[in-house]
Amino acid sequence: MPEEYQHICVVRAFVKWVLISGLTEGYLFRKIRANDRLAEENEPMTSEQFLEMFRNNLLDIGVDFVPYGTHSFRRGGCQWLSVERRWPLRQICEWGGWSQEFTHLTIVKYLISWNDNPHVDRDDFFNMNRTPTTVCPTCNRSCHCA
Repeated sequence: MPEEYQHICVVRAFVKWVLISGLTEGYLFRKIRANDRLAEENEPMTSEQFLEMFRNNLLDIGVDFVPYGTHSFRRGGCQWLSVERRWPLRQICEWGGWSQEFTHLTIVKYLISWNDNPHVDRDDFFNMNRTPTTVCPTCNRSCHCA
């Protein structure tokens, strides 16, 4: 990945985790014990523990965790690839491992959701005089908090 995307590069994250954790064998993502310590035994982190930790991270930064779950990462990736990177649907489906027949429209569940933040009012879709939407660098939404 280019340098400007190093913060989302899976390979870089993997290498950093291996170096920081000091793991040389067994599960890469082990259970976390009290005081943020890795489990000494070779026991994998469960999806329930991951979800709890993820939701605690959201609370730490003041975000309501209720609309988010483990699929938020997949949804966020799909939306980013579609909106920011302008990938075609077929390419996103191939990346996500979904069928490209579009009979079940799984991709739609990831691209559109009830908790999305629409950027443009419907009445302004073709309003050529509207003010361009500016995305807030703090919360990644169009808002007044920046």
